[in-house]
Amino acid sequence: MIITIDGPAGAGKSSVAKAVAKRLGFRFLDTGAMYRAVALAGLRAGVDWSKPEELASLAKKLRIEVDGDRTLLDGEDVTEAVRQSEVTAVTRYAADNAAVRDRLVRLQRELAAGRNVVTEGRDQGTVAFPNAERKIFLTASPEERARRRLQDLERQGETVNLQDVLAQQQRRDREDAARPVGPLRQAPDAIEVWTDGLSFDAVVDRLVELVSNET
Repeated sequence: MIITIDGPAGAGKSSVAKAVAKRLGFRFLDTGAMYRAVALAGLRAGVDWSKPEELASLAKKLRIEVDGDRTLLDGEDVTEAVRQSEVTAVTRYAADNAAVRDRLVRLQRELAAGRNVVTEGRDQGTVAFPNAERKIFLTASPEERARRRLQDLERQGETVNLQDVLAQQQRRDREDAARPVGPLRQAPDAIEVWTDGLSFDAVVDRLVELVSNET
């Protein structure tokens, strides 16, 4: 069974999807981390971001693995590294690259084949897994999402302020909706879940209930 959780940046998709997968005994697939891994590799290799073919060529050579809540890049654990602001700032070059996206979608399908999986991202229910048994669109108000992102960055030791995080997020929202490949949109058969005012456990309970009603 495949459960997709899509939604905008800062909606809590990764942490919620991880918890839902653990509760159900499913595998967790963090697709956003896969694009971040490609971006991190691009930074390290010094690719010219104005030349998408360079990043596409690099992506073909990378070995990207997602093992529970860990992200491995050519065998190196980059779980924390891919969440740094400098990586976030260039992840769009990987996400907007049609060749990179095609490679990662195929990899996502391979990782999910024959397994019970909770997968999260931006286009999981619309592109990667259009026939998923349960689709969820997880969202929250811009202010709530920015506060969560701010807390994540502070835990990583970065010094930022809420207004800067909100401005960056609003720019990303516009970019995500306008992307030429894999744009953020809610699948027609997805159930929308707003998380404002809900505790983390309450959100997880709600999603587990939705999945249980499907099985």
